[in-house]
Amino acid sequence: MKKITKQTYLDWYKNMLFWRKFEDKLASVYIQQKVRGFLHLYNGQEAILAGALHAMDLSKDKMITAYRNHVQPIGMGEDPKRVMAELYGKATGTSKGMGGSMHIFSKEFGFYGGHGIVGGQIPLGAGIAFGDKYKGSDGVTLTCFGDGAARQGSLHEAFNLAMLWKLPVIFICENNGYAMGTSVKRTANHTDIWKLGLGYEMPCGPVDAMNPIKVAEAVDEAIQRARRGDGPTFLEMKTYRYRGHSMSDAQHYRTKDEVEEYKKIDPITQVKDIILEKGYATEDEISAIDKEVKGMVKECEKFADESPYPETQQLYDMVYEQEDYPFIS
Repeated sequence: MKKITKQTYLDWYKNMLFWRKFEDKLASVYIQQKVRGFLHLYNGQEAILAGALHAMDLSKDKMITAYRNHVQPIGMGEDPKRVMAELYGKATGTSKGMGGSMHIFSKEFGFYGGHGIVGGQIPLGAGIAFGDKYKGSDGVTLTCFGDGAARQGSLHEAFNLAMLWKLPVIFICENNGYAMGTSVKRTANHTDIWKLGLGYEMPCGPVDAMNPIKVAEAVDEAIQRARRGDGPTFLEMKTYRYRGHSMSDAQHYRTKDEVEEYKKIDPITQVKDIILEKGYATEDEISAIDKEVKGMVKECEKFADESPYPETQQLYDMVYEQEDYPFIS
């Protein structure tokens, strides 16, 4: 694995803080109805992305996930201004405003979506990995989904074929404890989701996903296994979300005290504490990063606010490849 250095920690802090503040801004503009429809935020789960990106080779590795999908493409290289514009439904967005919150997509940067169907991306991730194997590439696909999606039948079909064909895919369950609002212990007679891999003799295990170092180590091992041609891995990332399932979630299924307990192990705070403890940066330098992040978020908001909405004609341009398609009236 690439060495975890002073610069790694500083990058982790800045990136995770930006992802958090970017989504905090989305929450505030959602209330102003600048972002419509559903909005699922990643607050608390940032260490999974930070650690995974450290282990990935972005020149060939890919990622696919569910609808909690705003910060992943940013981490992989997409312009955050375009991501915010997409959430606003603007023509300058990643899908020209036609995808919205749940369907951010950036093929250019190896990010294959945002998917609104629960668990729908699991077999798709296996399919992308099959494509890499078929073409002789040693790229690896990270296929992420929540604990609720782990109960979908398509997971078992994908696991079976991935092992049978030794596909270069890493299945990652981001277990934040509650799916939409039902605790893991109420959805199955076991709470160790990673054990689902045992039935397929798939290498699998749990990961402390509030710590980017633990995530990086686990993902790196899985990537090396896939590159060797030894097939898939299933990792259960044990994490926690600080906000509701979506903006309309009243969160009656958990207490405020529980959320506050998990905030004591906030991945951003953990990384900041290490930076200060090791003398990688001073309090003043941390404040400068905070200020820079605030400015970056402002730029994204300004870009999205000032961007135009799509023209009506785009509805047809985005659906039909053939310009003189005969059934358009």
